[in-house]
Amino acid sequence: MQILQALLPLFIFVPLILSVYYSFRSRRIQDPKLRGIYAARMNIAMGAMLVVIAVSQLFFFTDSNLRRVFGTICFLLGIFNLFAGLRNHSAYSKLK
Repeated sequence: MQILQALLPLFIFVPLILSVYYSFRSRRIQDPKLRGIYAARMNIAMGAMLVVIAVSQLFFFTDSNLRRVFGTICFLLGIFNLFAGLRNHSAYSKLK
């Protein structure tokens, strides 16, 4: 458990950097197919980051109602972003 808590910032920081990177890539590229692929990758990275934040809030810290609500909202947003990103990535990959 100690190792997982020590690696938690890494599990949050890497998807954060990837989502910022893909966000800039999707906004600067002109090709709509590549723009869609980069936006989908951004959603996947953001979803992974939100799920990790939610899991950390729900399981690694002291329990309170505010933490449960925040963790649940982050988890639901993360799962939505993951599924939307995966769906869009497969759709835009077929177009490419």
